[in-house]
Amino acid sequence: MASDSQFLDPAAIQRAEVLGLQARQIVEGYMAGEHKSPYRGFAIEFAQHREYVPGDDTRHLDWKVLGRSDRYYIKQYEQETNYVAHLILDGSESMKYGSGKVTKFDYARTIAATLAYLILHQRDAASLAIFDSAVRSYYPRTDNLSAIHNLITLLANFVPEQTTSISTVLHDLARQIKRKGIVILISDLFDEVDDVLRGIQHLRFSGSEVVIFHVLDPYELEFPFKGTVEFRGLEGGQKLLTRPSELRKSYLAEVKEFVDKVRTGCERNGCNYVQVNTATPWHEVLSSYLATRQHRYG
Repeated sequence: MASDSQFLDPAAIQRAEVLGLQARQIVEGYMAGEHKSPYRGFAIEFAQHREYVPGDDTRHLDWKVLGRSDRYYIKQYEQETNYVAHLILDGSESMKYGSGKVTKFDYARTIAATLAYLILHQRDAASLAIFDSAVRSYYPRTDNLSAIHNLITLLANFVPEQTTSISTVLHDLARQIKRKGIVILISDLFDEVDDVLRGIQHLRFSGSEVVIFHVLDPYELEFPFKGTVEFRGLEGGQKLLTRPSELRKSYLAEVKEFVDKVRTGCERNGCNYVQVNTATPWHEVLSSYLATRQHRYG
């Protein structure tokens, strides 16, 4: 039986408080700078077109239809109450990497905490799964804002330790999700790309909207290492002592190919792809993403 001290560990409580405060500040800062939204809720679904009549909000004009037909049509939407956002966070060992003070997992769980706070604040519902080769921690669907404390505690206390199998987890989740909603995958996507994309495609077939936050460290993107460096595999791989200058060109080409393949695959499957550099403040990424989202659906 677990002791009370396990749940009252001061360090664990402090981690949760810091993460929760950070998430709240990011969300409140974003919302304070925004104009009143023309709709409530995190997600809405396109329903139909109708002809424009004087007095309609021109923000809902479909400019693509106007360009093709030279006629004015308004996009109409159906709002789904308690729309469920499934937050899927990669907790595999590769996420522990960080060239500075913030690891990819630190950054990724800030994303998850912030989005959870935002979604619950807007009276939609959220669930959280943290995975490696399988789901290791899970918080079921809730639309209660007070549950954010439990969600954040779960995020704050998780320690990445094992190898990943992203596609296995995505296929399992696609079979389990019964009601279409939003699936938000937060990961470095360090796995077989074709397998990952098949998992994403399975989620899309279930009718869910899929958003990918592809989290990478600046050193992974830029490879600025100098001198002689010993590299170690992120998830139990071998060690390699080498001069980075001899690898930089081929490494950067491989990374570009990897990122381009993921982005293209996501776009082909109708997913929102967001590449995230952990050197970029998360509030800037959030504002940019939500502005793009509102432009797309608004």
